[in-house]
This record gives sequence, structure tokens and C-alpha cells, in this order.
Amino acid sequence: MINRDAPSLLKEMATREPFSRMLNLKVLEIRPGYAKVQAGVAPKMLNIHGITHGGALFAVVDEAFELASNSHGTIAVALNMNITFFAPTGPGDILTAEAKEVFRTNRTATYQIEVTTDDGKRIAACQALVYRKKHLLPGLEKNE
Repeated sequence: MINRDAPSLLKEMATREPFSRMLNLKVLEIRPGYAKVQAGVAPKMLNIHGITHGGALFAVVDEAFELASNSHGTIAVALNMNITFFAPTGPGDILTAEAKEVFRTNRTATYQIEVTTDDGKRIAACQALVYRKKHLLPGLEKNE
């Protein structure tokens, strides 16, 4: 098997992820400790008030967090996420979630995820904690 880097593998995995595909999430960039994901707000993503459903917005945040936290090649799973919503969005808006690693140990890591619209409007912020397992992502080999 050929050695692969984690960001390339994750980008490929994200294109096959059913939930991500359902929401039409687009991976813009992945590098160690960082990921940027984008989604257009579709009518199926609205709540009873006609604005973007919190679950849809959270999904964009979670996708960026998932990719950034797994970008080192070890399996990482969420322990806690705390999100604050600043402004509403609606149909036609483009949401970009950018996840940045703040601190990482062998077992945990903390991330800051910001969501903005194309015009730079700040929509939400999330602080997230991940548990880092000992196992490599499926499809990765240890580099010798």
C-alpha cells in the first residue's frame, strides 16, 4: 500500500460521507490542524422562522471540526462543542466554517471554529474539544 497524507485521505473521505453529501458541503482546504468547509443555504435547511436551521449551521461547523481534528492522521472524536450564534442567514447565503487548532496533546485537542458569510459577516463561533485515539485513520500507514 502506498503511504498517503491525512489531509488528502480526509478530503476523499468527505466526498463519500452521506451526511455531508446530503447538505452539499464542500471541502475547501485541509492541512494539519486546520480545515475550511463551505455550504450554500438551501430552502431545505430552513427552520420555522425561514432562517437557517441551527442544526444545518452546526453541521457545517462539525464538518470543519471533524476534518481539522483528524488531519494529523489519528482518529479523533468529539468530546464537547459549544456554539454561539451571532446572526441569522437564509436561502442563497454561502456559509464558510474555518476550524483552527488551538492546543493539542497526545490525547486531546481544542479547536476554534468560526462561521462567516461571503461578505465577511460573522455568523457563529464554536469552541470544541476532541479525544484523539491511538489508531491511525483507515487507509493510512505509519511513515517509516
